[in-house]
Amino acid sequence: MTPKKNNQNYDEELEREEKVVNQAQQAEAAEAEEEEIIPINSYKSNASTMDFDWDSVSNKKGTGYAPEKRKALEDEYNKTLSTIVENQVVDGTVIAKNTREVVISVGYKSEGIVSLNEFRYNPDLKIGDKVEVYVENQEDKNGSLVLSHKKARALRSWDRVNEALENNEIIKGYIKCRTKGGMIVDVFGIEAFSPGSQIDVKPIRDYDIYVGKTMEFKVVKINQEFKNVVVSHKALIEAELEQQKKDIISKLEKGQILEGIVKNITSYGVFIDLGGVDGLIHITDLSWGRVSHPEEIVHLDQKLQVVILDFDDEKKRIALGLKQLTPHPWEALDPNLKVGDKVKGKVVVLADYGAFVEIAPGVEGLIHVSEMSWSQHLRQAQEFLKVGDEVEAQILTLDREERKMSLGIKQLKPDPWANIEEKYKIDSKHIAKVRNFTNFGVFVEIEEGVDGLIHISDLSWTKKIKHPNEFTSIGDEIEVVVLDIDKENRRLSLGHKQLEENPWDTFETIFNVDSVHEGTILSIFDKGAIIALPYGVEGFATPRHLVKEDGTTCKVDEKLQFKVLEFSKAAKRIILSHTRVWEDAKKVGGASEKKAGDKQKDRGAKPVNKISLEKTTIGDLSSELAKLKDTLEGQN
Repeated sequence: MTPKKNNQNYDEELEREEKVVNQAQQAEAAEAEEEEIIPINSYKSNASTMDFDWDSVSNKKGTGYAPEKRKALEDEYNKTLSTIVENQVVDGTVIAKNTREVVISVGYKSEGIVSLNEFRYNPDLKIGDKVEVYVENQEDKNGSLVLSHKKARALRSWDRVNEALENNEIIKGYIKCRTKGGMIVDVFGIEAFSPGSQIDVKPIRDYDIYVGKTMEFKVVKINQEFKNVVVSHKALIEAELEQQKKDIISKLEKGQILEGIVKNITSYGVFIDLGGVDGLIHITDLSWGRVSHPEEIVHLDQKLQVVILDFDDEKKRIALGLKQLTPHPWEALDPNLKVGDKVKGKVVVLADYGAFVEIAPGVEGLIHVSEMSWSQHLRQAQEFLKVGDEVEAQILTLDREERKMSLGIKQLKPDPWANIEEKYKIDSKHIAKVRNFTNFGVFVEIEEGVDGLIHISDLSWTKKIKHPNEFTSIGDEIEVVVLDIDKENRRLSLGHKQLEENPWDTFETIFNVDSVHEGTILSIFDKGAIIALPYGVEGFATPRHLVKEDGTTCKVDEKLQFKVLEFSKAAKRIILSHTRVWEDAKKVGGASEKKAGDKQKDRGAKPVNKISLEKTTIGDLSSELAKLKDTLEGQN
């Protein structure tokens, strides 16, 4: 057999040929005595030439091996060679390796070379490892076997992945890159997906540190239709941690102090790694004081001493505490502190009903909204304080056993009701601010903490007011006079109409019974009509007294003559009739009507046109009423 000459390994092949010739010469010398043969040294080997003719030697009589022996040797040699078929996956052995290539022997007469990049998923590859390769070509131009590990993995990968899932096998994967929500992992040449939550049991802050690493995984899910594979490294860790958790929890006791590392921080608490098992410190157990967010107290990877508050063997839950390692602040509170003392603190929480003030870390007192101002109006705490304000307050109640304290800030100001009789004497006049309405009156505030009520009947002498909002508005200033003081209930009785003289004393002499006056109909309803009379006073007429001479009924805004049928000073009521005017005129005739008109004029009851009907407030008419009163007194 003439060996194949490899141009790339020219020198090595010359050396091998020289060794073969030497071995042949030795064999022929040993057999020269038994057989008559031509010595092999008669064919001198020229190491510098490649024209050595093996066939010429073997064809000569008595030279080389006997045909039977030669055939046996060839068969024996062929048995040592594997039968290689192209486009087939075979197993090989790593026999050499450098920084760029891997030499693999598959038992063939020549070895194959595979790029090291195809083994990047397995950085631990070493000489002697068994690997699978795909035979692309039995011999390239250099006489080498052409192999591919990547193609071999691709052909067998899907079966291997399914087997790994069925057998719960641990496999190796190379993390190629990061993607949205996780990592792309090369498993048997297939691109599998590992969710970010399945990389580790701990939350991962930087996924990039895993790129380029080879890790162990478990196949957890396969979508056969879309050929999607999901792998998990966390599943391997959890299996190990599960036993650790059982061992750790079995040794736990309430009140036990352990050291842990801050693993994760949430808005409701902190997760602590106790060395294989996690525990939770609720936000309320971080500090005796108020905590808005756990990050104010701890930070990631911080080592902490914690105490076990409770644990659940079945659910594997452990409740931890941090503040319990320090004494409660109430125990360190000044023993001399008592009700009536003044304290300073910071507002930490605001609610509609009050504010919580921290006078020491973990020691808080409540200032109810009613203790923020002497005012009796219902208000919100946000109108007085805001979170972070430094305030001074007085202790109103103190319960050390219940660890409760109530505070007040209005007590630091003088009580305006202490000398109310001196400051707001009866019949004294003041300016007040309208705060609220009710159906029966107006609540006003003269100063902070001093409130009063103006009854609806004390708003006007002349107007019939159905609701206070017809007279004034919230926020308006109004002049009042003090009518009465109720110090016990901290309420003043106030009036507005009392600022002017009672005009009904004068109206009694003007709107006497049977006197006739011009009036304007303001409104008509089922029971009658309201008529505006001179001097801002109003009267009432029933429907039967609204009939005109032509038989029609009076309408709104009509100006007509009305006769006074009834006048009540106490009830402030004037009953009128238009019908009676023309009925009486018919009875007495034209002369009587003229006489009655002259008489009425002499009594001063009909100077209507001299006074504007648009004046509706007693303040606007006070001067004219005074003149009218003087005129009537002079006539009498």
